[in-house]
Amino acid sequence: MNPSAAPFLPDGTVYGTLLNFRHEQALWAARATEPPYKAPPQAPVLFIKTANTFSAQGAAISLPADVPEVEVGASLGLVIANFESPFLAHPSVEWSRSAINIEASAGLPRVAGCVLLNDLSVPHASYYRPPVKFKCVDGFLGIGPRCVPLAEVGDINALTLEVRINGELRQTVEFSGLVRHAATLLADVNAFMTLQPGDILMLGSDCLADGTRPRARMRDRIEISATGFAPLVNTLVGEAA
Repeated sequence: MNPSAAPFLPDGTVYGTLLNFRHEQALWAARATEPPYKAPPQAPVLFIKTANTFSAQGAAISLPADVPEVEVGASLGLVIANFESPFLAHPSVEWSRSAINIEASAGLPRVAGCVLLNDLSVPHASYYRPPVKFKCVDGFLGIGPRCVPLAEVGDINALTLEVRINGELRQTVEFSGLVRHAATLLADVNAFMTLQPGDILMLGSDCLADGTRPRARMRDRIEISATGFAPLVNTLVGEAA
């Protein structure tokens, strides 16, 4: 297969994970005991990026007229497969035996590989019942060009993402800072729901030192990169009349 023949796009549901980096969790610790939360979360806090949000590598993403800027959430997604029967999520996924985690040696059963993700959101201050209207705007999930097999990814917890806006480095995301590392997050999610072939589970996105995320505006070029992955690039444009 030729991975460059077509950009990767999900075949299933994309699940995002909130508060999965230690720095942001610490910033939220005091608020987590106040109403309406009343207690820190005991299980992964998930949200959904619906199919209307999917934007392929290189695509221009339209900002609604009433949204002057967006938050950039750089993340990595675990792509779920079904190795008991043939499953081709997309021609860009290389389904060689090297890509298949048959032995689940990394504690990641049924994970074919990983993909870079740009989880865009309308800026908002609350994580209580994450509002769909802020997270699921058309085009608000940039999808990396390829699902990289686990055998090529190596140690997920050692990965570093870099976020550049118009060429300027704006954030470095260290996956060693996860609250639930990839295998633990997957196991905890599998404990209460079954991920289907084609689904993607995001490991989460980190915040900056002040608790915010990088902001981008119309005409900005956003690039997310990591060693072993082709960069994910999207440009923000104005909404068509």
